[in-house]
Amino acid sequence: MTRPDDARDPLDPLDPHASADDTLAESALRPETLAEFRGQARVAEQLGLVLAAAQHRGQVPDHVLLSGPPGLGKTTLAMIIAHELGSPLRISSGPAIQHAGDLAAILSGLSEGEVFFLDEIHRMSRPAEEMLYLAMEDFRVDVVVGKGPGATAIPLEIPPFVLVGATTRAGLLPGPLRDRFGFTGQLDFYATDALVGIVLRSASLLGIGLDRASAEVIASRSRGTPRIANRLLRRVRDYALVKASGTITPAVAAAALELYEVDALGLDRLDRAVLESVCVRFAGGPVGLSTLAMSVGEETETVEEVAEPFLIRQGFLMRTPRGRVATPRAWAHLGLAVPRDTGGADLFSDQDE
Repeated sequence: MTRPDDARDPLDPLDPHASADDTLAESALRPETLAEFRGQARVAEQLGLVLAAAQHRGQVPDHVLLSGPPGLGKTTLAMIIAHELGSPLRISSGPAIQHAGDLAAILSGLSEGEVFFLDEIHRMSRPAEEMLYLAMEDFRVDVVVGKGPGATAIPLEIPPFVLVGATTRAGLLPGPLRDRFGFTGQLDFYATDALVGIVLRSASLLGIGLDRASAEVIASRSRGTPRIANRLLRRVRDYALVKASGTITPAVAAAALELYEVDALGLDRLDRAVLESVCVRFAGGPVGLSTLAMSVGEETETVEEVAEPFLIRQGFLMRTPRGRVATPRAWAHLGLAVPRDTGGADLFSDQDE
């Protein structure tokens, strides 16, 4: 069964597998300094203070934990930390570290002051996690040689480094690991005004002519996420190039996004399929998760991890002990009248909540 973290990218309603060109464009659009980083002013200010104080003392900064939904800038902040410190950056991910030896090999190769970015840190194996505790506190790892009663632990000193951990599911991090980070930053979804600034900056870097009104159309459909905003910008650029002689206006931007099935509130095909299933097939609910997922032809993890968070945040859907329930706003968005009696909907509830 598909894991939640391996599901369709919730940040890209257009393409579940970003192309190499998209990946290169994402990298080119990343801000390089905290001064350029938009939309997370409090986290940027706090992080800047941590880095500046450490540099003033001539010491390596505390380890940093960044948490929040995908696409809000955790990787970008890790790169900015390395840039601000003038240090090299080593990148890995939790799923790639399945044995303590994998982590020991990485840590032993770090140089003093190097920034080690560990994405999806909550998915690291338990043996590697326990090795990381000692490395974070004492800058040492114990390499076990041999097996059974004759096994010997050889301490291996490693140079002081900065661990930047990123997680989309902070609740899955064990307390002992979470407590070893000196700074924790929680990234929130971006306001539309901040996204407008990001879209305009990205358009300038990509050489795209874009006015503020058109940027607002793109930003308002970006689900509060810069990664989506930048991808929608590129799709609007493509549409304008082929169908509007390269000129982007608010009407052209709206038409492009309608073509890619992104509506005025940022809902994509899967979002609308979930809402239509709850409202039409199951009379507004409550309907169980497994039943709902089957009705839209998706895995339960995809519905729960990809579609539901945005729909709930927008007030279209509610979770109840008996299942998912559509709100009046969902009916209105679909252009449907709210039924006066949905008492029979309990038939569709199941016990998977």
